[in-house]
Amino acid sequence: MTTDDDNNLPDKNPRTANLPAAKGIERRSRRSARAEPVRRGAQERSHRTRESILRAAKRVFARNGFTEGKIDTISRLSRTHDRMIYYYFGSKARLFVEVLERTYEEMNKAEASIPVNFDQPTEALRQIVHFVWNYYLENPEFITLLNSENLLKGKHIKKSSRAGELSSPAVGLLDKVLESGVKKGVFRDDLAARDLYLIIAALGYFYLSNHYTLSVFLDADLLEDEALVHWQHVISDVVLRAVMVTTN
Repeated sequence: MTTDDDNNLPDKNPRTANLPAAKGIERRSRRSARAEPVRRGAQERSHRTRESILRAAKRVFARNGFTEGKIDTISRLSRTHDRMIYYYFGSKARLFVEVLERTYEEMNKAEASIPVNFDQPTEALRQIVHFVWNYYLENPEFITLLNSENLLKGKHIKKSSRAGELSSPAVGLLDKVLESGVKKGVFRDDLAARDLYLIIAALGYFYLSNHYTLSVFLDADLLEDEALVHWQHVISDVVLRAVMVTTN
């Protein structure tokens, strides 16, 4: 005999007892599967917007410097809105820090790909010299951005939590090149890789960052193709003379 209490007892059949819970899990799983493309699409749009702002900011800051680089100019160029820039970066200063970080990252990535044969240290050193010089030529915004930050005494890059990660790979490459040259008896053993990097960077950076005034004072167009090729040879010659073992 079945009573009302019997009808209220939980289902003891293992095949049907958990059916409502299983259906709930299945519904949630379907909802999650439908939501995933939406989330992924939103993340991709967010990434594209952020990258667009960074590219635009790099152009504006490279052309006008930090002080004269305006947020509304960056938003127009990136086809976003001022509020989006503040949403993603918080402030103009923080945006400039990220532009500087990206600028160093791009150069570091390029430096890390220099094809260097350490068994031929003289040619390897020449390759590094040519790379640095040509990178400056092909990426003039690198120089103008650094000029702007140096005018501000490096106050933005000091705020970067990643500044220590952004040291040039070229210094490590030069260290290995010098070590190889010393072992082969062709390079001096008293020259540090950092000092050599400063020589290379200074000879290229000074020439290009000051070419307007130097061209006037020297009555010559320092950006003519012939002048640029000549200066590359000068840098290579100076650097190689600095490292080569001299015989009395």
